[in-house]
Amino acid sequence: MRLQTRKILDRTFAGTGVLAIVLMSAALLILLTPIFIRGAGALFFTGTVEHRRLMLEKFDRGNRKQVEAEIRSAQAAREPIYRTIAVFDQQLAHGDAKERAKYKKPLKELKKALQDLLGPAPGSVRPMLMRDQYGQTRWDRAQIKLARVLYREEWDYSNPTKSGVLLLKSRAADFAGTPIQELFSYMEKNLDQLLLPRRTLYWQFLTDESFDSHFFGGIWPELLGTIYLTLGAMLLAIPMGLIAAIYLTEYARESRLLNLLRTCISTLAGVPSIVFGLFGLAFFINTLKVSNSKSVLAGSMTLALMILPTVIRASEEALRSVPRTYKEAALSLGAGRWHTIWNVILPSALPGILTGIVISMGRAAGETAPIIFTAAVSVGKPLALWQTLSQPTPALSWNIYNLATEHEAVDEVRHVQYGLVLVLVSLVLLLNLAAIILRARIAKRMRA
Repeated sequence: MRLQTRKILDRTFAGTGVLAIVLMSAALLILLTPIFIRGAGALFFTGTVEHRRLMLEKFDRGNRKQVEAEIRSAQAAREPIYRTIAVFDQQLAHGDAKERAKYKKPLKELKKALQDLLGPAPGSVRPMLMRDQYGQTRWDRAQIKLARVLYREEWDYSNPTKSGVLLLKSRAADFAGTPIQELFSYMEKNLDQLLLPRRTLYWQFLTDESFDSHFFGGIWPELLGTIYLTLGAMLLAIPMGLIAAIYLTEYARESRLLNLLRTCISTLAGVPSIVFGLFGLAFFINTLKVSNSKSVLAGSMTLALMILPTVIRASEEALRSVPRTYKEAALSLGAGRWHTIWNVILPSALPGILTGIVISMGRAAGETAPIIFTAAVSVGKPLALWQTLSQPTPALSWNIYNLATEHEAVDEVRHVQYGLVLVLVSLVLLLNLAAIILRARIAKRMRA
């Protein structure tokens, strides 16, 4: 090959590599930017007086005098709304049946929309569900709920060739000529006084339990459950993976059987994670009976089995990368085989081993399928350490899927979904960053 042709090929390969890195970085930026922006909305948002009232009543947080003063101010702004509706109710009660029939349904829908926005009317029976005891705690949701107070949705199916068209009808038109008609413009102009929005930092999102199916509270049970599952998996996978890697590189003789074993390990690394989940259910729970049903222990064992091939292969490659002269020098000085492995080979291979272990931790933390059948539940309390042997747990990855697909009010908890994703992505990124830093520090120490 001519020198000029070789230079062109080298430049082509280098340019292709740089382009691939740029494209991958751009793709990650496009993917992660909305996650970080919207996920941060779970901690930094514009909270209403209803949020501060919730924090005071349920968590005893905040300046009591200040919050109670804000509640009184908001109630004073809301009082004309409730008074007008009460007067209108009395007029209907003493009016003719035709008028009652005309306004019965629109008035009921209006009261329901107002309750969703501002919470129960003063003097009404306190609802059972926590989500119905308060108005909108977040300003962005309050604006959406206000639109539902001002407008009602109707579907137009008049054109048989097209699907239904959504139409927004003004509720004010339903009450034309009545005192209630003026309330809609009043609420639209005075929403700030009705809810008193204020910038809020809710860092307890990471440490609070969830309430009422994640309508309120935080994600501490999910975060703690993920930590339990990840650490449990690593405690099981690391010793077995290291022992297997040491055996394969230092003790086993090359043979067809050994090559077959390595092929099986590589194949297991590519098995879909859902298969490990089904195996964990059938073997660890139904056969070995490690727990009566789902448990952190069963989930950790399943995750350990899933990441074990990765730990073995990474450790084996790290051990093989140690210069053979290290081993020969130690043996020539009279050191035994195990002493050489423990004091010479393992420390030299430690950067590569740690990298494989931390990357495996990131995978274990982010997996969903293996824990669906063995460990995860949608809602639960934080577990004490001894409860992990027999109890299931919420987990970040499973609850992201559950809230995004199976929650009864997906839009109401959208900020929780993004908050869970942000925490999980941050956890995986931190683990990978830890691997890079550990590898660099250990390599630097060894060179010194």
